[in-house]
Amino acid sequence: MLYTAMSVVVSVRVRRELKEEAERLGINMRELVERALMEEIERRRRMEFEKAVNTILEGMEGVSEEEFVRVIREWRRKRRG
Repeated sequence: MLYTAMSVVVSVRVRRELKEEAERLGINMRELVERALMEEIERRRRMEFEKAVNTILEGMEGVSEEEFVRVIREWRRKRRG
């Protein structure tokens, strides 16, 4: 895992027995929390992306496949110059 020089302290309260058992089992809480945060951030980003795609698709209702392809080709031609 890659760590940068910039970090912050995150403080949370957990039940004492959870902390003690985690320590007994040798669980690296920093790594665990960091991994869990990264996974949740990725999950939420995916959800945001899916919502944006669905919004776009809803806005395209009634647009035929031919019209869609024509607009994309036209946009590509304009972009190439």
